[in-house]
Amino acid sequence: MSKKDLPHPLNICLVTVKFPILGRASDHGFLWPIARGLAKQGHNVTVIAWKNPQNKPEIEQDGVKAFFLGENPRAQLFQFSQLVDKKFNELHTQNPFHIVHSVDNSGIEIGLKKKFYKIAMTYDVEATHMSEIFQLLGYSQENLNSLIRTGFLVSLKFLKTYFGHDRKLLKTADSIIVTSPQQRILLERYYLYPDLKIHSVPYGIEISDLSPRERSEELRKSLNIPANANVIVTVTDMSELGEVVHLLRAFEKLAIKKPASRLILVGDGPLKKEIEYEMLCLALGNKVIFTGQVSSTKLPDYIALADIFVNLSSRTSGFEPSILEAMAQKKLIIGSEVSPIATIVEDGKDGFLIRPADSTTLSQLFVGVFDGKISVTEIGEAARNKVMNLFDTQKMVRMTLDAYYQALINTRHYKRKSLAKLPNLTTQPTT
Repeated sequence: MSKKDLPHPLNICLVTVKFPILGRASDHGFLWPIARGLAKQGHNVTVIAWKNPQNKPEIEQDGVKAFFLGENPRAQLFQFSQLVDKKFNELHTQNPFHIVHSVDNSGIEIGLKKKFYKIAMTYDVEATHMSEIFQLLGYSQENLNSLIRTGFLVSLKFLKTYFGHDRKLLKTADSIIVTSPQQRILLERYYLYPDLKIHSVPYGIEISDLSPRERSEELRKSLNIPANANVIVTVTDMSELGEVVHLLRAFEKLAIKKPASRLILVGDGPLKKEIEYEMLCLALGNKVIFTGQVSSTKLPDYIALADIFVNLSSRTSGFEPSILEAMAQKKLIIGSEVSPIATIVEDGKDGFLIRPADSTTLSQLFVGVFDGKISVTEIGEAARNKVMNLFDTQKMVRMTLDAYYQALINTRHYKRKSLAKLPNLTTQPTT
């Protein structure tokens, strides 16, 4: 069978449960600017997702057409993969796609049929269960018993998720997109996925919209925050008790020294009542503010209130958009040293990195900042510069497009030498 020249323009299908049409910092907030950027370069971009804030089954904007299957009242989220395959088959019959990019594992049914559909299949590494490995690593402590226990749990989790799900998914992949060096190393060494099929794209958020925000006096007053208060903000899905409890304990030590301090917990989740109970046991009272779920468009206003922004979550193996937003707003950020943010933050220069379970170091950082021993302005400026230089939308689009063409080559249906003739690519592989 003779090989064909690489197609241009591409007919691309993006698959994901969450696809924000609007907003700055949110789940998969990088997808919209990438989809729009691909369409701007002349490629056909179709999105299959679950729901959208406008509650519309179809949206066409800036050359991107999106279908939201969850807007059908009879649709159930647990059926999403099957619904995606059905919708994809319908669209593919009308206008065949060249490549499917599944951001999570929702596209696996398509991947299993990729030979029938004659398409290339690309996944983000978030489609695997790698984030669960990072989560376990985040709670290890610097003592022998903890390290042994963490090693055992990580091995157990890896074996369970790899043989239960990830191996099947990776077999359907023509390429995997990663955002951090940690992901690439794990994928190659432990998941035994070929390095030539791994592509690094520094997904972040849409930088052009990240002008620094002024603090909203109206929002401050609505939350009953004193004008002279030291404010700490975190975003949590309240699905991991230990993560928030360590933060509460560290904040308690600050609140004793500086009673006007406030901790804002943005988000909601299944363990909210347990977290409220832990707060009351620490006698923090009205010093901790629960906002509930906040829309992605309003989240930057809450971040703007912060003197310190904390996100110690290790449950994602990619970059957390809210912490990038905080950096862009010149906030002093504290992140997890075992999360991907550690690959871009230089501890003490443009932020701080600690172990999620180290409440002692966390409280010392809080006190150091509010005692004026740490230069918030200098670190905030460095943080913004880091984000602005790293997460460039046009660069993300070029690198994503490059990964797509490499995935097409990996199907062995296309000529490698024709890649050099295509525009807007970041790398030119040898023939």
